[in-house]
Formats: sequence, C-alpha cells, structure tokens
Amino acid sequence: MSDERERWNEKYNRVEWSLPDTPIPELERRLATLPDGRALDVATGTGRNARFLAANDYDVDAVDISDVALEDARARAEERDLEVNWIRADLTEFDLETDAYDVITVSFFAALEHLPALKEALAPGGVLVYEHHLRSSDAVEVGPSSERFQYRSNDLLRACLDLTILSYEERRRPVSGGIAAVATLVARNSSGGTQSYPKLPARD
Repeated sequence: MSDERERWNEKYNRVEWSLPDTPIPELERRLATLPDGRALDVATGTGRNARFLAANDYDVDAVDISDVALEDARARAEERDLEVNWIRADLTEFDLETDAYDVITVSFFAALEHLPALKEALAPGGVLVYEHHLRSSDAVEVGPSSERFQYRSNDLLRACLDLTILSYEERRRPVSGGIAAVATLVARNSSGGTQSYPKLPARD
C-alpha cells in the first residue's frame, strides 16, 4: 500500500472526519445549463458529487486513492440505487481519456499540476467545476493545516484561462465543519469572442 493511500485511509477511518453529503453548490445551481453525457469526479471521497451527477442521469467515473472512502461512497450510492464507476487510483497513475468528459468536478483537492490533463479530458463544450481552499488572512475554521495545500488568490483562475471562465469567486462560506475560504471556478472547454452564457437561477 502506498504511503498516500495509507494516509488517506487512516483519515477516512477517523470518527471525527466527515465530508458533506451535498454536491458543490455551484454544480447544483448550474445543473440545467451543463451538457449531458459523461462525468468525472476527481478525488471523489465519499462520492457527494458523483452521486449527484449519477442521480441526474450522467454516466459517472469517480476516482479516489482511498479504499475506505470508496467503500463508503459505494454503500451510499447503493442505498439510492445509483450506478457509478468507482475507481481506486492515484490521479498521477490514472490514464485520462482525451475529449471524454462533458462535466469534470474537483472539490477540495490540490491538483493544479493535474489541470493540463484534466482540461484535455474535457469534451468540446465540456465544463469543469472546481473548488478548493484558499490562503486567507481572515479567521477560518476549516481547511488544510499547511499553506502548501491551499491556493493563493487567483491561482486556480490563472491555471484555467485557456478555458472560457463562466464563473470565478473567492470568498468565505460555510462548509461541513465550519467557515472556510474557498475559490470556486466554473469553466467551459470553448473558445472565441462570441459565446453563449446561460441564464442562472438566483442564489438562495
């Protein structure tokens, strides 16, 4: 067992370690505007995004390094009779298909070095929904203990400027366990000066 796999298995075995059961808020808000088809949930954890996408008729691949997390995710999906292709793999060793996915989700996984491959895996018109913890001078209650695993302001935005940025926001907001500083990006695999920008429902 690799050191990373063991580390994450230990983390998911902790009683106090919990993840939200609801998807990325911006994913849920934009669902009606997203292309149908295949979806990939990166570092799926207990599968909140994967289950949401499967419940909305996507053909979902969900990748995580942790056996413990995937067992939990699979059990939760089976309770709702949802089909997801759960894949136990380190993303560094996962062979991403080119132009394969209509939606890719990443939540709270520091993966800037993997973004070139993830963007290549987006189908034409495909959408990336990504959120992650930020370094912040404000008081936060949730987030990595080391700045190494936190993004600086605009890191995520700059890494995706070759996509069409539909939404980018940096703010403090409630997450599971308390308040976090979070960057949220929605970007489409498209180019050109004239594009479509779907109307969205108001935020709650």
